[in-house]
Amino acid sequence: MAVVEPSPSLEILVREPEGFFIWNGPPYLSGEPGVKLNKIPCTGAKFSDDGSKLMVTKSDSVISIFDCKTLREIRSFDIPNVLAAVISPCGTYLQTFQKCSSPQHKNVVLWKIENGESVYQLFQKNMTKVTWPSVRFSSDETVACRLATNEVQFFDPRDLSKGFVNRLRVPGVAAFELSKAPGSYVAAFVPESKGMPASVQIYGCGKDLQSQAVARRSFFRCSTVQLSWNSGSTGLLVVVQSDVDKTNQSYYGESKLNYLTTDGTHEGLVPLRKEGPVHDVQWSYSGKEFAVVYGFMPAMATVFDKKCNPLLELGTGPYNTIRWNPMGNFLCLAGFGNLPGDMAFWDYKEKKQLGTTKAELSVTSEWSPDGRYFMTATTAPRLQVDNGVKIFHHNGSLYFKKMFDRLYQVDWKPESVENFGDVEDLVKAVVSVKIDEARAPGKGSKETQAVPKAIPANPTAAKPAAYRPPHAKVAAAVQAELFGGSSSGELSKNALKNKKKREKQREKKQAEDASATGRS
Repeated sequence: MAVVEPSPSLEILVREPEGFFIWNGPPYLSGEPGVKLNKIPCTGAKFSDDGSKLMVTKSDSVISIFDCKTLREIRSFDIPNVLAAVISPCGTYLQTFQKCSSPQHKNVVLWKIENGESVYQLFQKNMTKVTWPSVRFSSDETVACRLATNEVQFFDPRDLSKGFVNRLRVPGVAAFELSKAPGSYVAAFVPESKGMPASVQIYGCGKDLQSQAVARRSFFRCSTVQLSWNSGSTGLLVVVQSDVDKTNQSYYGESKLNYLTTDGTHEGLVPLRKEGPVHDVQWSYSGKEFAVVYGFMPAMATVFDKKCNPLLELGTGPYNTIRWNPMGNFLCLAGFGNLPGDMAFWDYKEKKQLGTTKAELSVTSEWSPDGRYFMTATTAPRLQVDNGVKIFHHNGSLYFKKMFDRLYQVDWKPESVENFGDVEDLVKAVVSVKIDEARAPGKGSKETQAVPKAIPANPTAAKPAAYRPPHAKVAAAVQAELFGGSSSGELSKNALKNKKKREKQREKKQAEDASATGRS
């Protein structure tokens, strides 16, 4: 009989001004998380995409690498005047950017974490969101490339010391995005120039496939683009942003959502049903569907298949964020940033809403790797007050909350979806754990204690109450005080008695008036 490997436990990185520590992830039998790694002083921390390594910036010259299984430091790099650092998706390489003194100084360095040796260096004058990291890897690290003048240069990830081994010529290229898994395609963006429209072109990463683009789309009135590949590298979503809205409907310009496929079956606009900006778009884990939040407020949210056919309407509301859980079963539709923090949770398979709630002032938000929990956080320096973290169940009910004097970062440790069982079984397990929690005496404070009652699998969504201005609420309260009613509209016993007395007097007076009219 085959031995079934247990699902990995969830872990959460929490960083305060003094440093970071690692929590156990939920469920919490005692009402609050345990600490797996005590506080370590640092100025920054970042997991590799596969969750195998943790990069910790301890100062402007010291970067340490931790093994996530043992939570022990395995390598330390002493690099003076480091401005930025990033770890490769599988934790094989560390890439650093230093202050540059001259072009002769190779200020971008790739280090092999296993032995601590430098394997590639280059000069880069400045660092921007488009140009950093300089060398980019596919999620499985089988492809590595970098943006250069009028070309994209490709490396051999097994031996970066050879430098680039082939190049893709794209005149005027200003940004690119390498497909994640598999890393078989690269999308290149060329901005407008001398009356020529901007364009996004897709090329194969293989040397023999780079002679001709497999897909191309041109855009007028295009300032910047956001490129998003699906899992499987078959489709690319392109959010085209213009600084100026020709219709004068938006101060922030206008945006359009385009969709391109690597097999050439689709190159065009996604048919959105409402005018306005594209707030957010995200692919499902399978890469077969994507969800979009779009339109002037109240925004609309729709799930499309990979042929751009609408599959599910998620309604309208004050939303600008969409988050799809790793299993592809649940969706969170939310309004963060300058919006009040409304959240709606959906079961995608059952095509129904599970519940609604709020997480005001949230700066970050993400599903847990097992798809059961949704975590939001209010962090500095974006917000200096009300810093804290909240964890919700998949149906929107609050599971855990903790406040901090100052909180800089909260992240789930990444895990592969294949390491977890079916989400329906996991949800049943959560409900049973919560029942056990209800029976056991809670050890945590009221603020951090887990929800004691079992949450039904399909709670009905609460219908929002109609808006009442403040002066109307005050008037209702005054009226309740004068006439014996309540501000919610319910009457007290005395008020009900007086109301019946007035009704009887009114009926008696009407009868007397009628008899007097008959006599005359």
